[in-house]
Amino acid sequence: MTKFDRTVEDLGNIVCLEHVNTRVPDQQLATAFYVSGLGLTRDAFIMTGTNNMWINVGRAQFHLPTGAPQVVRGTTGIVLEGREALLTRLNDAAPLLDGSHFSFREEPDHIAVTCPWGNRIRCHEPSPAFGALRLGMPYVELDVPVGSTAAIARFYNEIIAAPARATEAGGVPSAHVSAGDGQELIFRETDAPVPEFDGHHIAVYLADFSGPYRRLLERGLITEESDQHQYRFLDIIDPKTGDAIFRLEHEVRSMRHPMYARPLINRDPAINNRNYVPGYQQTAWATRP
Repeated sequence: MTKFDRTVEDLGNIVCLEHVNTRVPDQQLATAFYVSGLGLTRDAFIMTGTNNMWINVGRAQFHLPTGAPQVVRGTTGIVLEGREALLTRLNDAAPLLDGSHFSFREEPDHIAVTCPWGNRIRCHEPSPAFGALRLGMPYVELDVPVGSTAAIARFYNEIIAAPARATEAGGVPSAHVSAGDGQELIFRETDAPVPEFDGHHIAVYLADFSGPYRRLLERGLITEESDQHQYRFLDIIDPKTGDAIFRLEHEVRSMRHPMYARPLINRDPAINNRNYVPGYQQTAWATRP
């Protein structure tokens, strides 16, 4: 009889890391970067005006409301096909982004890109490391103070009920938190100064919505009672001591939230008016191996 490692299929309590939200002061510049440069797709149904934009990345999103720029204290990882095509798009978009923080450089296993306001994005080609993912957001990596990752892992294990482990892989202490199918939150220690929190947030869906809520509420950590399907908290604490370790706003949603698993359109950025073939304008966010 074939033996299977059944633990590989376990997700934990966070079933999906849905979006990263950072404010941008210029929607046109954001379009030039996220749509023209990266080749991603603007959501066709929600936030279609001039004061906010949702950008689809497989089944995840970037949310970009207009306002003073916000910068994630770390790096967002995305998977998308076509390294050479991506480099061409970034080069073509460069004149539109001149004078901003925009930059990109080639690394052996990814392309490191910086958005016009300083957000770092690491662009990977599909590979066995990301399973069947062809387009998506497999991780958000946060820079955290030295000595904090063991406590961060305890917080997600004990308060959020999300499998988390502290490790020193590569000689750098980090905490890895399961955040859905093929998705992780990674907290990596750095001895560089960590900037002050500026209000950006991530959104996650939980299978057990009320358990973490109760434990957060008992500790005075709930910061917003959004509605029946959603709440928010800001501080990651050490459950042992109650000390605040790191601030990252979490928009927490239940699996009964109306937008849970909402189908997202993702275009194939290689398709244009000169090479269009009916039926091929959309790309799949995952394919079976």
